[in-house]
Amino acid sequence: MKTFTDNAGRTWTVALNVTALKRVKSLCGVDLMDAVNDGGKLLERIASDPVLLCDVIFAVCKDQADAKEITDQNFGGAMAGDPIEAATTALLEELVDFFPKLKREVLRRALQKMRVYEEKFLKAAHLKLDDPRTDAAVDRAIESILTPGGSSGSAQESQALTRGR
Repeated sequence: MKTFTDNAGRTWTVALNVTALKRVKSLCGVDLMDAVNDGGKLLERIASDPVLLCDVIFAVCKDQADAKEITDQNFGGAMAGDPIEAATTALLEELVDFFPKLKREVLRRALQKMRVYEEKFLKAAHLKLDDPRTDAAVDRAIESILTPGGSSGSAQESQALTRGR
Protein backbone atom coordinates (compact mmCIF):
# COMPACT_ATOMS: atom_id res chain seq x y z
CA MET A 1 0.00 0.00 0.00
CA LYS A 2 1.19 3.48 -0.89
CA THR A 3 0.32 6.75 0.83
CA PHE A 4 0.25 10.45 0.02
CA THR A 5 -0.72 13.59 1.90
CA ASP A 6 -3.09 16.22 0.52
CA ASN A 7 -2.85 19.99 1.01
CA ALA A 8 -5.11 19.77 4.08
CA GLY A 9 -2.52 17.55 5.78
CA ARG A 10 -4.63 14.40 5.50
CA THR A 11 -2.80 11.18 4.73
CA TRP A 12 -4.46 8.80 2.29
CA THR A 13 -3.64 5.14 1.74
CA VAL A 14 -3.89 3.89 -1.82
CA ALA A 15 -4.70 0.18 -1.74
CA LEU A 16 -5.78 -1.52 -4.92
CA ASN A 17 -7.76 -4.70 -4.79
CA VAL A 18 -10.64 -6.08 -6.84
CA THR A 19 -13.22 -4.11 -4.84
CA ALA A 20 -11.34 -0.85 -5.39
CA LEU A 21 -10.97 -1.58 -9.12
CA LYS A 22 -14.70 -2.23 -9.41
CA ARG A 23 -15.46 1.01 -7.55
CA VAL A 24 -13.17 3.01 -9.88
CA LYS A 25 -14.86 1.47 -12.92
CA SER A 26 -18.31 2.17 -11.50
CA LEU A 27 -17.68 5.74 -10.31
CA CYS A 28 -15.20 6.95 -12.94
CA GLY A 29 -15.82 4.76 -15.97
CA VAL A 30 -12.13 3.83 -15.95
CA ASP A 31 -11.12 0.20 -16.13
CA LEU A 32 -7.69 0.11 -14.53
CA MET A 33 -7.21 -3.39 -15.97
CA ASP A 34 -6.78 -1.72 -19.37
CA ALA A 35 -3.33 -0.61 -18.18
CA VAL A 36 -2.00 -4.05 -19.05
CA ASN A 37 -3.14 -4.16 -22.66
CA ASP A 38 -3.14 -0.62 -24.02
CA GLY A 39 0.58 0.08 -24.37
CA GLY A 40 0.70 2.53 -21.48
CA LYS A 41 -2.04 4.83 -22.79
CA LEU A 42 -4.14 4.60 -19.62
CA LEU A 43 -1.12 5.17 -17.39
CA GLU A 44 -0.18 8.25 -19.41
CA ARG A 45 -3.77 9.51 -19.40
CA ILE A 46 -4.03 9.23 -15.62
CA ALA A 47 -0.59 10.73 -15.09
CA SER A 48 -1.29 13.71 -17.35
CA ASP A 49 -4.88 14.51 -16.31
CA PRO A 50 -5.07 15.74 -12.70
CA VAL A 51 -8.87 15.82 -12.70
CA LEU A 52 -9.10 12.19 -13.81
CA LEU A 53 -6.36 11.27 -11.36
CA CYS A 54 -8.24 12.87 -8.45
CA ASP A 55 -11.48 11.16 -9.47
CA VAL A 56 -9.74 7.78 -9.60
CA ILE A 57 -7.85 8.34 -6.35
CA PHE A 58 -11.03 9.47 -4.60
CA ALA A 59 -12.80 6.31 -5.79
CA VAL A 60 -9.91 4.18 -4.51
CA CYS A 61 -9.92 6.01 -1.16
CA LYS A 62 -13.71 6.35 -0.90
CA ASP A 63 -14.02 4.21 2.25
CA GLN A 64 -11.46 6.43 3.99
CA ALA A 65 -13.19 9.58 2.74
CA ASP A 66 -16.57 8.33 3.95
CA ALA A 67 -15.11 7.56 7.37
CA LYS A 68 -13.67 11.10 7.54
CA GLU A 69 -16.89 12.60 6.10
CA ILE A 70 -14.98 14.09 3.19
CA THR A 71 -16.82 14.64 -0.08
CA ASP A 72 -15.24 14.40 -3.51
CA GLN A 73 -15.36 18.21 -3.65
CA ASN A 74 -13.51 18.52 -0.31
CA PHE A 75 -11.02 15.96 -1.53
CA GLY A 76 -10.44 17.72 -4.86
CA GLY A 77 -10.14 21.06 -3.09
CA ALA A 78 -7.11 19.76 -1.23
CA MET A 79 -5.42 18.40 -4.34
CA ALA A 80 -3.02 20.77 -6.09
CA GLY A 81 0.72 20.95 -6.64
CA ASP A 82 2.93 18.37 -4.98
CA PRO A 83 0.07 16.20 -3.64
CA ILE A 84 -1.00 15.54 -7.22
CA GLU A 85 2.45 14.22 -8.05
CA ALA A 86 2.53 12.14 -4.84
CA ALA A 87 -0.95 10.75 -5.55
CA THR A 88 0.03 9.91 -9.13
CA THR A 89 3.10 8.04 -7.94
CA ALA A 90 1.12 6.20 -5.25
CA LEU A 91 -1.63 5.15 -7.66
CA LEU A 92 0.64 4.07 -10.50
CA GLU A 93 2.98 2.11 -8.22
CA GLU A 94 0.06 0.47 -6.45
CA LEU A 95 -1.48 -0.42 -9.81
CA VAL A 96 1.76 -2.04 -10.93
CA ASP A 97 1.96 -4.00 -7.67
CA PHE A 98 -1.63 -5.23 -8.06
CA PHE A 99 -0.80 -7.47 -11.01
CA PRO A 100 0.80 -10.93 -10.97
CA LYS A 101 4.55 -11.13 -11.47
CA LEU A 102 4.86 -11.29 -15.28
CA LYS A 103 2.40 -8.49 -15.93
CA ARG A 104 3.84 -6.53 -13.02
CA GLU A 105 7.31 -6.67 -14.60
CA VAL A 106 6.00 -5.34 -17.92
CA LEU A 107 4.03 -2.57 -16.22
CA ARG A 108 6.97 -1.60 -14.02
CA ARG A 109 9.12 -1.23 -17.16
CA ALA A 110 6.40 0.83 -18.86
CA LEU A 111 6.15 3.08 -15.81
CA GLN A 112 9.93 3.50 -15.71
CA LYS A 113 9.99 4.38 -19.42
CA MET A 114 7.18 6.88 -18.93
CA ARG A 115 9.20 8.58 -16.17
CA VAL A 116 12.34 8.64 -18.32
CA TYR A 117 10.44 10.21 -21.22
CA GLU A 118 8.83 12.77 -18.93
CA GLU A 119 12.23 13.72 -17.51
CA LYS A 120 13.69 14.05 -21.02
CA PHE A 121 10.78 16.24 -22.08
CA LEU A 122 11.15 18.52 -19.04
CA LYS A 123 14.91 18.85 -19.56
CA ALA A 124 14.36 19.70 -23.23
CA ALA A 125 11.72 22.28 -22.29
CA HIS A 126 14.12 23.92 -19.80
CA LEU A 127 16.88 24.00 -22.40
CA LYS A 128 14.54 25.52 -24.97
CA LEU A 129 13.36 28.18 -22.53
CA ASP A 130 16.94 29.03 -21.57
CA ASP A 131 18.11 29.18 -25.20
CA PRO A 132 18.81 32.78 -26.30
CA ARG A 133 17.64 31.80 -29.80
CA THR A 134 14.15 31.27 -28.36
CA ASP A 135 14.16 34.79 -26.93
CA ALA A 136 15.41 36.16 -30.26
CA ALA A 137 12.69 34.31 -32.18
CA VAL A 138 10.01 35.70 -29.86
CA ASP A 139 11.47 39.19 -30.19
CA ARG A 140 11.43 38.88 -34.01
CA ALA A 141 7.82 37.67 -33.96
CA ILE A 142 6.75 40.58 -31.77
CA GLU A 143 8.67 43.03 -33.93
CA SER A 144 7.04 41.69 -37.10
CA ILE A 145 3.61 42.26 -35.56
CA LEU A 146 4.46 45.80 -34.44
CA THR A 147 6.35 46.85 -37.56
CA PRO A 148 4.29 48.55 -40.29
CA GLY A 149 3.75 46.12 -43.12
CA GLY A 150 4.44 43.16 -40.81
CA SER A 151 2.90 39.80 -41.48
CA SER A 152 -0.01 40.29 -39.10
CA GLY A 153 -2.62 43.01 -39.48
CA SER A 154 -2.66 46.11 -41.64
CA ALA A 155 -0.03 48.84 -41.67
CA GLN A 156 -2.49 51.19 -39.97
CA GLU A 157 -3.10 48.69 -37.14
CA SER A 158 0.64 48.26 -36.68
CA GLN A 159 1.23 52.01 -36.61
CA ALA A 160 -1.56 52.42 -34.05
CA LEU A 161 0.10 49.82 -31.86
CA THR A 162 3.50 51.47 -32.07
CA ARG A 163 1.97 54.90 -31.21
CA GLY A 164 0.40 53.31 -28.07
CA ARG A 165 -3.24 53.60 -29.15
